[in-house]
Amino acid sequence: MKTFLAEVVENILSRDKNISDITFIVPGKRAGVFLKRELQNRMTRTVFAPRIYSVEEFVQELSGLTLVSNIQLIFEFYAVYRNITPEEQREDFYNFSKWAQVMLQDFNEIDRYLIPPEAIFSHLSSVKELDHWYLSDQKTPLQEQYIAFWKTLEHYYTALRDELLGKQCGYQGLIYREAIENIEHYLDQNHQKHIFIGFNALNNAEAAILQDFLASGAEVFWDTDKAFMEDPEHDAGLFMRQYKTRWKHYEKHPFHTISDHFSNAKDIDITGIPGKTGQAMYVHTILSKLKNEGKLENTAVVLGNEELLNPMLNAIPEELEGINITGGFPLAFSPVASWFHAFFQTLESEKHGTWHYQNVINLITHPVSKPLLTLHGNDLAEKFVRHIQDNNMVFITQEHLKEAFTGLTAASADDNTPLTGLLFFSKNGITAGDVIRKCIALTMHMKDIYARQDNPVFLEYLYRFYEIFNQIDLFDEKYRALSVHALTGIYRELLLQQTVDFQGEPLEGLQVMGVLESRNLDYETVILTSVNEGDLPSGKSGNSFIPFDIKIAYGLPTYKEKDAIYAYHFYRLLQRAKKVYLLYNSDSGSFDGGEKSRFIQQLTTFPQEKHRIREQMAVPDAAPLPPTATPVTKTPSLMEAIRIMAEKGFSPTSLSNYIRNPMDFYKQAILKISDEYEVEETIAANTLGTIIHDTLEDLYKPLTGQVLTAAHLEDMKKRASGIIAVKFGEVYKGGDFSRGKNLLSYEVAKQYLRNFLQAEEKRIEEGNTIKIIEIESNLKVKLDVPGISHPVFLKGKVDRVETINGTLCFIDYKTGKVEPSDVEITAWEDLISDYKYSKAFQLLCYSYMLIQSSSYGLPVEAAIISFKNLRKGFMKFAKKEGPRSERDYAITPETFEHFTGQLYDLIGEICDPSVPFAEKEIV
Repeated sequence: MKTFLAEVVENILSRDKNISDITFIVPGKRAGVFLKRELQNRMTRTVFAPRIYSVEEFVQELSGLTLVSNIQLIFEFYAVYRNITPEEQREDFYNFSKWAQVMLQDFNEIDRYLIPPEAIFSHLSSVKELDHWYLSDQKTPLQEQYIAFWKTLEHYYTALRDELLGKQCGYQGLIYREAIENIEHYLDQNHQKHIFIGFNALNNAEAAILQDFLASGAEVFWDTDKAFMEDPEHDAGLFMRQYKTRWKHYEKHPFHTISDHFSNAKDIDITGIPGKTGQAMYVHTILSKLKNEGKLENTAVVLGNEELLNPMLNAIPEELEGINITGGFPLAFSPVASWFHAFFQTLESEKHGTWHYQNVINLITHPVSKPLLTLHGNDLAEKFVRHIQDNNMVFITQEHLKEAFTGLTAASADDNTPLTGLLFFSKNGITAGDVIRKCIALTMHMKDIYARQDNPVFLEYLYRFYEIFNQIDLFDEKYRALSVHALTGIYRELLLQQTVDFQGEPLEGLQVMGVLESRNLDYETVILTSVNEGDLPSGKSGNSFIPFDIKIAYGLPTYKEKDAIYAYHFYRLLQRAKKVYLLYNSDSGSFDGGEKSRFIQQLTTFPQEKHRIREQMAVPDAAPLPPTATPVTKTPSLMEAIRIMAEKGFSPTSLSNYIRNPMDFYKQAILKISDEYEVEETIAANTLGTIIHDTLEDLYKPLTGQVLTAAHLEDMKKRASGIIAVKFGEVYKGGDFSRGKNLLSYEVAKQYLRNFLQAEEKRIEEGNTIKIIEIESNLKVKLDVPGISHPVFLKGKVDRVETINGTLCFIDYKTGKVEPSDVEITAWEDLISDYKYSKAFQLLCYSYMLIQSSSYGLPVEAAIISFKNLRKGFMKFAKKEGPRSERDYAITPETFEHFTGQLYDLIGEICDPSVPFAEKEIV
């Protein structure tokens, strides 16, 4: 395969052997490296190397300006803003930075496209004023200030431009505008031939530069194809068709080069894979296959979405050597970025010297933290997390942290500071500069630790963060603009614009790059990921204060032009390739997945004759469904455990668990395995139930034996909040429930109690006589289960026993939602076969225990009060002959005869050594 650069070099050397006097300009540095290699390979004699510039370097040379960093630019702009803006209208740096980044992008575009600033800013302010036009002549002060802001934009622009030019530096657009002014002077001083190679979408400044150089004898080599140029609708040729028809130079000179490679034979595999990680793993499969077949040479992995870099690096087969990562990958996607995100979240959560436990856990359990928090092979973070959970600690103090991480120091800090002093500190009395210097010390400490590991990519990330924090520190020292709050904000804003420029060996090994880095380069095998709408092309993204119609009027690029840029990059990658793998995220549930790119649709809808296109969906090798748990045979030791449990007493809840799933009963009741315990930052449902039960016990216990009156309930309403607060403190181990979700849970508990007491008042107002008989009575009765020789007991606690108008009723409180149908049965066997009727089963258990352990006579009633369904009132146990039959609420000897038959069958099964504990499918 002859590459584009090889074709260009061959063309040049066929006409001019003296390349030392030629200046080459290419779109990016990577293309310059490959161009230099082509020149070396084709030269037959030793010559001085020609000058090879990236377009950014060349424009800086033309302008005489150096490129200002994003960090310096935002500080320079803030200094200008403070000088121009009246003090009463001036915003702090944090709020300024939120809109300043967008404004700087607009300044950049205005300059890159050579738009007269006074014209567009005047137009923009007029539009904004028209947006706030009303019939009334009077504008509010806020409206006046808003309009004045837009009228001031030109002043901001001019002052910033003058400030930067005075320092011989500029942002990209300003450098381009100044370069245009200096072209004539440059050409007078430089008589070398200039050759521009491989450009596509030019801004107005670049277009003007190229045309001026063409007029002075320069050459331009375009990299395009007949398939793109001859189709007037093909976006990949949009810009070059315009240059070919509109530039005066091409009225008399040929437009070269238009190749005819795209129509050549190609194998194109289009594969949908769910998720980003799925794509990375699929690339692993492709690379392993290519290596085994000896076809890995001249292969490139191009990331349509650069977020895939880390998963991709982890997925590349270990046996591959010489992997080269080149290009500017977004620093925000690096593991160090996510670590500092957790660090700043922890800093922001600090209040009065304490930290919210979740922020602490997020930071200390971050993968980057593990080597930092390991001492003599002991993972101190893991130990501390367990301590937090065991003690239900919601807010962590400095003392907790010092005790947990004793012995860990930051060796890079000047005073051998304890590491916790860098990770956790109070915001009181601290400056942004102090925080920045802690961040610098942390990056140096990480470098010392990670330098011992073979992880050059991670060290590259660390170095970029070290640079960023040092730059922020430098300009904060100069401008004194940052508060701690502003620092966290500007850090996040700047991070989105930062890249890490890996400098690998671009001429050897597997090439991994972003789409932009593929300009001018050709590979026989191309693996392109994330070929989705939203990635390729990126869609209608990009913030701007300039409305769409004004952009159109002034010739500024819109999303349409950006889509055409992506189209060119996509089709140029395919242009000379022989084997192409196009991967897209098929996961429709993800934000950027599901919809394949329009470029794939174009390839398949209008296929070239020699293109072999194969579409498929890659279904990950499905892990076999976890086998149903092997039934547990009841060994003698297990039977002994069941016997002990039976003698202690089965509870209605444990028996309900067996009905639901015998295996759960085995794990929880026999093995005593419970769910993983976590910090109850917010009140859990079971804890809320305990609090309500205990509060009602305190309220009603003193009334045992008394008739409930309105005065009693009025007194309860007054005392309820105080008792709930005490119960929260007891159950919640001193946790803070004065704010956040815990306060909501506290208020929910109070509201539950208010609603319940109001329902009680309504019962009394309706003329009912309610007498409290028992409250929270512990019960235990012996059962004579046929076929079981050892003692069997049933135990439990009944919430409340009362008489209502002379009828005895047993009441069970439920904080969850219960419906009347849950306690109404038509078939007795449903009690032990269908978990839906577990509430009915439990009511009968409590009723049976009460009758057996007291002198209460039958018939009685039993009811559930559901705090989430109080409007249904007392939901009584009922028997029905059929779904539409009348309900019979009376619990009679006949009821117990049927019930005990089912109960004995259930317990008999549990105690039967021939019936194993087996998994039950839960619907």
